Amino acid sequence: MTTATRSSRLGLRATPQQEAVLRRAAEVANKSMTEFILDSAYHAAEQTLLDQRLFLATGSQSEALLSLLDRPEQENSGLKDLFSRRAPWNT
Repeated sequence: MTTATRSSRLGLRATPQQEAVLRRAAEVANKSMTEFILDSAYHAAEQTLLDQRLFLATGSQSEALLSLLDRPEQENSGLKDLFSRRAPWNT
């Protein structure tokens, strides 16, 4: 992320205590408040998104999952019923 490509403006409000902590942390990190807040928020956002897409499993958990995926398909009346219904947002 470079400052040359920044073109969007974000605004936020903070309590005096939050501002003091952020300002001190920015000083310790040798960054401006903007750099510190943006870097921190960006890192937190990336982690949040990765948590939704990346699942870690042990070797045995991975083997168990692959074993389930390799099994032949089976009739599932519950799923058949579910997929035959109209979605609530399409009513």
